[in-house]
Amino acid sequence: MLDQNDKKLLAAVQKNAHLTAQELSERLNMSASQVGRRRQKLEAEGYISAYRAHLDASKLGLSVQAFIQVQLDSHGPEQAKSFARLVELQPEVTSAWTLTGDADYLLRIYCNDLASLNKIIHDIILPHPAVGRVHSQIVMDQMKKDAPLPT
Repeated sequence: MLDQNDKKLLAAVQKNAHLTAQELSERLNMSASQVGRRRQKLEAEGYISAYRAHLDASKLGLSVQAFIQVQLDSHGPEQAKSFARLVELQPEVTSAWTLTGDADYLLRIYCNDLASLNKIIHDIILPHPAVGRVHSQIVMDQMKKDAPLPT
C-alpha cells in the first residue's frame, strides 16, 4: 500500500529522476535519510523499475513517428512468439502492445524518413508468415508528450 508520501515521491522522480535525497526531502518535508529509505523500498518492491533519459527524437534525426496496427492470419503460440521476437529485434519499434479488437498488435515506430518506414513495413513486418494485415498511421504532431503515470 502506498501512502501519500510514497505517491509524492513517485510523482517527483517521474518528473526528474536526478533529484537528490536532499531535494526530495525538501519537497516531501521529510529527512533525506527517510526519503532515501523510501526510494530504496519503492525500487525493491518494483514501483520504480528503471531510470532513463528521455531523448528528443527530432534532434536524433528521427523525424517520422508512426503507429502500426498488425493483424495476424494465424494465432498459434509459435506464431505469436515468432512475431514477438521480430518486434524485439527492431530498434525502430520503441514500444509494442497486444490489443483487443481488429488489430492484434500496436507498434510505435520512430524512423529517419518515410523510406525507412516503408522498408520496415514492406521488408520486415509484412513478410512475416503470421502477419495478415498491416495498417499504418503516421504521426503529424504530438499534442501531449509522454506524461508521467498518475500517482
